[in-house]
Amino acid sequence: MHGTENPSAWLQRWAHLIAPGSSVLDVACGAGRHMRWLATQGHAVQGVDRNPDAVALAQAFGEVTCADIENGPWPFAGQTFGCVVVTHYLWRPLLPTLVQAVAPGGVLIYETFAAGNETVGKPSRPDFLLQPGELLRATESLRTVAYEDGFEASPNRFVQRIAAVRLVHQADVPRLPLRAD
Repeated sequence: MHGTENPSAWLQRWAHLIAPGSSVLDVACGAGRHMRWLATQGHAVQGVDRNPDAVALAQAFGEVTCADIENGPWPFAGQTFGCVVVTHYLWRPLLPTLVQAVAPGGVLIYETFAAGNETVGKPSRPDFLLQPGELLRATESLRTVAYEDGFEASPNRFVQRIAAVRLVHQADVPRLPLRAD
């Protein structure tokens, strides 16, 4: 089942941007692979997915909401989070809502498939593939810390990824924690 594999390397790479003890929302959380890992990092995790079987598994790691966020209301209206995590999921009408859900000082960590992926596998429908620069445009109100758009091997796929923070004050330069690599 989707969501039982290891957490995304992109999430692990940029998780140091999440303030200690933050509330984290995992969108389309599946069985909770990111919830599990983020909970071990000391964050209060919450997930949302439309698959009741996946939600049943993810509940072991935090609070989970079973909701169809493509056809129903956004279950977190008015709420913000210290981090919003999205991987392998794209519903364009929800992009502005996801960006708005990032609290001041919070971070958006997003990665999904991009145009070109149709040449190497699934997903292949344009509805599920980001166009060049689309994540950058969708997150213009945030400060981009890292961005990738291109092909990677093993498995072969085209992806776009972003790590972006919401500044507390627009004039601020984010004070990003250093990574210990």
